[in-house]
Amino acid sequence: MKKILVTGGAGFIGGHFIPFLDKHREDISIYNMDVLTYAGDLDKHKNITKQNNYTFLPINITDHKSVHDVFAEERFDIVIHFAAETHVDRSIASPSPFISTNVMGTNVLLEAAYKYEVEKFIYISTDEVYGDVAFDSSELFIETSPLHPNNPYSASKASADLLVQAFYHTYGLPVSIIRCTNNYGPYQHREKLIPTTILSALRDEPIPVYGTGHHLRDWLYVEDHCQAIMTVLDQGENGEIYNVSANQEKHNLDVVQNILGLLDKPSDLITFVADRFGHDKRYPVDSSKIRQLGWKPRYDFVTGLNKTLAWYRSQF
Repeated sequence: MKKILVTGGAGFIGGHFIPFLDKHREDISIYNMDVLTYAGDLDKHKNITKQNNYTFLPINITDHKSVHDVFAEERFDIVIHFAAETHVDRSIASPSPFISTNVMGTNVLLEAAYKYEVEKFIYISTDEVYGDVAFDSSELFIETSPLHPNNPYSASKASADLLVQAFYHTYGLPVSIIRCTNNYGPYQHREKLIPTTILSALRDEPIPVYGTGHHLRDWLYVEDHCQAIMTVLDQGENGEIYNVSANQEKHNLDVVQNILGLLDKPSDLITFVADRFGHDKRYPVDSSKIRQLGWKPRYDFVTGLNKTLAWYRSQF
């Protein structure tokens, strides 16, 4: 029976991945290592079928002794590393927690994974490590594009990304890296654009939109990301990086207006606010490499958005 450690499994994407793993894999034990910060929520796991083979580990990934102790005891076969501070605005206000968790915490996990000989380490990075391009640029980021992070969050993720690559080239640790575009779906914390818009609209409250709202993002439904991770787990090569994108790029303002239309709410709820410091324009990502492995997104934006809206309405 394979032992799979998921770090950050109470967060948004990791929290979706654990039930996905539970549904699509037999003969596994799932371990969820999460310190339950403000964005952590274990409700996502209440319907896991393999409860006898599910273990919650309330351990901070920066805690070297606790991490190494549990690696020594459990001897994990696979590590899928989601755990991170993720909100750009919070990183601008206070970078230190991002350096601690995203960089130092990743180093602790890599050292443990190497020492206790895990057979696969998958690091969940982000498209933001590439930096941005102009709105009218035809450039697409590929896996070998240079990294030019522009804010403390993306800089911390890029640093961890490079550490993961270093452990492969220096020590031969069997790693793969996934750089994904913006995810959305049920359970996402309201600090992100789509849940902020939905919850504000349901309450008839002002919806803040940075600048003119013309920043572009590619939107991927979270279950499609989970399937991409599974594809890399099954078919990905050690030392390789895989971009994951839906090719569904939309202006932030259009996303907000789409939600308002689906909820039958007035557009005058939109409130334009001062732009974020160093706000990246676009992250156009080429995901042809993972598509050659047979992965492709199942959900178009409207379908995924309707599923997301249905969940938030059920919680409201």
